[in-house]
Amino acid sequence: MSKTIERPEVAKDGAAKRAVVIGAGFGGIALAIRLQAAGIETVLLERRDKPGGRAYVYEDAGYTFDAGPTVITDPTALEELFAAAGRTMADYVELLPVSPFYRLCWEDGRFFDYVNDQAELDRQILEFDPADVEGYRRFLAYSKEVFREGYEKLGTVPFLSFRDMVRAGPQLARLQAWKSVYSKVSDFIQEEHLRQTFSFHSLLVGGNPFATSSIYALIHALERKWGVWFPRGGTGALVSGLVRLFTDIGGRIELSAEVSEIEMSEGRACGVRLKDGRRFGADMVASNADVVHTYGNLMSGSARGEQQSKRLKKKRFSMSLFVIYFGLKTHRPDIQHHTVCFGARYRELISEIFNGKDLPGDFSLYLHNPCVTDPSLAPDGAGAFYVLSPVPHLGNADIDWEKDGPLYRDRILDYLEARYIPGLRADLATCRIFTPADFKSELNAHLGSAFSLDPVLTQSAWFRPHNRDDKIANLYFVGAGTHPGAGVPGVVGSAKATAGLMITETAR
Repeated sequence: MSKTIERPEVAKDGAAKRAVVIGAGFGGIALAIRLQAAGIETVLLERRDKPGGRAYVYEDAGYTFDAGPTVITDPTALEELFAAAGRTMADYVELLPVSPFYRLCWEDGRFFDYVNDQAELDRQILEFDPADVEGYRRFLAYSKEVFREGYEKLGTVPFLSFRDMVRAGPQLARLQAWKSVYSKVSDFIQEEHLRQTFSFHSLLVGGNPFATSSIYALIHALERKWGVWFPRGGTGALVSGLVRLFTDIGGRIELSAEVSEIEMSEGRACGVRLKDGRRFGADMVASNADVVHTYGNLMSGSARGEQQSKRLKKKRFSMSLFVIYFGLKTHRPDIQHHTVCFGARYRELISEIFNGKDLPGDFSLYLHNPCVTDPSLAPDGAGAFYVLSPVPHLGNADIDWEKDGPLYRDRILDYLEARYIPGLRADLATCRIFTPADFKSELNAHLGSAFSLDPVLTQSAWFRPHNRDDKIANLYFVGAGTHPGAGVPGVVGSAKATAGLMITETAR
């Protein structure tokens, strides 16, 4: 049963406060919901013809393809978002459990089903290395501790001053946050397949397991605590449910509404102007767009925009992705919902993905087969898939993706057919690709990065772009480019942190 929304925050002149949120990705939608639920009149502007941002949806020949995030964790963060608006999540979207969370496969024929069952995990670990059964339990205890400190305590708290970082410093030091995820996993686990199994998670948020802070080992505990889920109808159904929630409580969304400028007056943001000439006035502006694009393009006429754009372009950015969306005429239930296909190399390949100047000759892949969980995403008896390969961003590797993209697609499909999906080519019904060049052109992602700034320790928490601009008091940020970072729980957490700042501002 829904409850009455509290009366709007009212400005001194008697009018309700107005906010504009640029970009309808998960972070932007979550922020818009929180603001509208707090009584702030909120307009959500989306450049593309559908909401979702990286969680866009493609529909081809009866197949539905989620473009981006497919691993939903921490359902409580989503439930809290609906509750903030006085509604119940179950009335808008149904989350289905996924098990195993992932199947991890290697070219030597071995595989590991990562499940939320300690006895089954112990059994599988024992087969790889008996000594690692106890080592895994110690790693899990460490991961839980990092989860408490890094996610539960700090994941939705904005870091606006260095003092905030100093206060968190002792705990981060105690947990050896300067170590990489892979290094910390190796403190507990010695068998190489298992080291890969429990260190690959940082790739899900754009981080190099050999460089990303061990704080990101918290992802393992997060999954063990709440499981891995998939919305009935796909991730796009979750986006649709959130947008419907936003409009149900009075919010307004404009699609095909490309912002050309954040307008400024007397050192404050006063609204935005669209490329079609329309203008939306606002008491505060928040951007879920790429943070470099926001400063460098939407604020190109201001000294602050030029200064911040120049500074951010010197930062390290996450890798990009090459994605193939393909429909098969037959369902393949033998392929798990989430399958990680490790190549022959791990450390060397990841180094080339993050630092290399060329497209690596081999690859590791993530294969998504959602019809195992929800057959409705494809015609009867068919299967909707996507496969992604982490690749260098455009600033590292100058690749002509228009020419090389189809060749790379064919290499990956041939690999899948040889090792995972026999008869793939003959069974193919539809196929499309999304390249780093598309991340740049479609999503305004700087350098075609798929996850914004690389989540190394020196670019996390206070060192990451802040949830509120340091100089422009009513300009805010939400999404992967600000604290706490990428991933659905991360950007939903950033929305809570940013909303807290904006709602507090309206009360002054």
